[in-house]
Amino acid sequence: MEKHIFAKNYVSPQRTAVSFPSLRFYSGLAGIFWRAGKVAKAGEYSGERWAADSLLVGRLIESMGTRIVIEGVENLDFDGPCVFEANHMSTLETLFLPCIIQPRRDVTFVVKRSLLSYPCLGPVLAAREPIALGRSNPREDLKIVMDEGQRILGEGRSIIIFTQGTRRTGVEPADFNTLGVKLARKAGVPVVPIALKTDTWGEGSLIKDMGRIDPRLPVHVRFGAPVEIQGAGREEHAAIVDFIKTSFDKWVAADGKA
Repeated sequence: MEKHIFAKNYVSPQRTAVSFPSLRFYSGLAGIFWRAGKVAKAGEYSGERWAADSLLVGRLIESMGTRIVIEGVENLDFDGPCVFEANHMSTLETLFLPCIIQPRRDVTFVVKRSLLSYPCLGPVLAAREPIALGRSNPREDLKIVMDEGQRILGEGRSIIIFTQGTRRTGVEPADFNTLGVKLARKAGVPVVPIALKTDTWGEGSLIKDMGRIDPRLPVHVRFGAPVEIQGAGREEHAAIVDFIKTSFDKWVAADGKA
């Protein structure tokens, strides 16, 4: 894969939406998952392969007629690890963010432990050594994030954390926890906010991860400037959430849905 495939801000070329986008997308995604899972199970799933497969997912959703808009990539050009803090709308961001970030710095996620049991996807995530949480004991989850997070950041790897906790269709400041800020403060690294709008991949009624694909809704990814955490980090947390909400509200006004 080309290094820094998204070296600059990016907007997809204009395309016509295909017929039966959900069927076509999930058929293509199954192939990507199957090949990636096979490599991961063999213990050969590298960061470079992860970024390449992530790009395939991006190109696949793009081929359905979905426009992808990536902004603020210049804010990723600094040395050292960081905590990426983002809102969480759909499965798409988990699959697509690596192709933007991984070529610049080694990165992993804070994820639900149950995801590691998924066929194909589970071995891929496990190969990237994520911080896996059970979500049944908040105090235990906090300790795991703080302990494992400091270790990972100390090794020079970055961490993506969705501080809304679970997928939500909107952005409300009260939904965001301060876990990302607390971890960054403890580890002495900055927080890079990521605003996302990925509702082109809807939530399913029977299978949550297999909702309708709506190519009319663009995918938006916007990176903010790194935020150094001072003191308790309350003002920084508020600024991070405001960046995400302001970006999101602008996209909803322009594109609809959500």
